[in-house]
Amino acid sequence: MSLPLKPPIAPQLARSKPQLPEGEQWVYEPKYDGFRAIAFVDGDECLIQSRGGKPLSRYFPELRFAPGRYVLDGEIVIDAADDDVQDFDALQNRIHPAASRIALLAEQTPARYVAFDLLARDDEVLFDEALAERRAALEALVSDPVTLTPLTRELDEAEPWLMRGEGVVAKDCRAPYRPGERTGMVKVKRVRTIDAVVAGYRPGKEPGTVGSLILGLYDDAGKLHVVGHSSGLRAAEKRALVGKLEAYETGERGHGDPSRWKNEKELEWIELRPELVVEVTYDHTSGGRIRHGTKILRWRDDKAPRDCLLGQMQ
Repeated sequence: MSLPLKPPIAPQLARSKPQLPEGEQWVYEPKYDGFRAIAFVDGDECLIQSRGGKPLSRYFPELRFAPGRYVLDGEIVIDAADDDVQDFDALQNRIHPAASRIALLAEQTPARYVAFDLLARDDEVLFDEALAERRAALEALVSDPVTLTPLTRELDEAEPWLMRGEGVVAKDCRAPYRPGERTGMVKVKRVRTIDAVVAGYRPGKEPGTVGSLILGLYDDAGKLHVVGHSSGLRAAEKRALVGKLEAYETGERGHGDPSRWKNEKELEWIELRPELVVEVTYDHTSGGRIRHGTKILRWRDDKAPRDCLLGQMQ
C-alpha cells in the first residue's frame, strides 16, 4: 500500500464520564456495540485493523469500500432486529478459523462499517486538523456501502441515544486526532436497570462475608434463569449480608459456567429461595447473560420475584 499511514495505528480513545459535557465546542455521536476498526483503502485494496492492531479483513469479506486512497476510523457492526441496537454475539461469531463458516455468516448476518473519522486522504495525514475539518472531509468522501455516523451539535438531540442503543460519544470539534490517547473525546454509556431475583450468593474470600450475589430472571414459562452476578458490595455490606441471606438458604449448591480461570470450588454458589429482589444497573448482555458485573441500586421489597422477567433485558 502507498498510503501516508501504515498499520498498526492505535485509535484515539474516549474518557468515561457520568454525563455529557456541554458547550459550543462539543458535538455528539451515537455509541456503537461493535468492533472498533481502522480501514486502510488503497485503490480497490483494503486492510482492516482492529483496535489492538490485529488484521480483521478475513472475518468480514462482505465489507466494501469505495476506491481511493484514504484511512478511516470507525466501527464494524451487525444490526439486530430492533432499531438502534447491534448484535454483538453475531459479531463475535465471525472470529472463526474456518473460511467456509465465515462466508456463511457473512451472508446470513452481514456486517457494515460505520465511519466517524478520516485520518488520511491521498498523501495527506490529517492528525493535526481539528475534528470539524476532518468531519467535513469525511462527509465529502464517504459513500455507500460505508455508513456515515450521525452527528449533532444539539444536546437535546443526543440525549435520546442514552435511552436506546449503547450511549453517546461527545467530541471536541477543535481537537486534533491523537492515536492511543484519551483526549478530546468523552463517552457516556447508556444506563440499563433490571429488577432481578437473588438466586444465591458466593462466599467472599474473607471468612464470614458475601462475595457476590447470583442474579436470576424468570421466563414466560416460570423457569428461573441465572443471568449474571453483582460483586459491587461495600465491606460492611459483605459482612451484614451473611446474616440476612442465611435465612433464605436452601441447603443446595449451584455452579457457574465452566471457566479456565476459576476452579470448580470458586464457581460454586449457595442457593437461596427466590424471595429477594434487587434493582441493579448493567452495561451489556451477551447470550442472554450480563457481560459485565452489575451495581446494586436498591433492594426491592415491593417487587414480586415472579415479576422479574427475562423480557427486561430485551
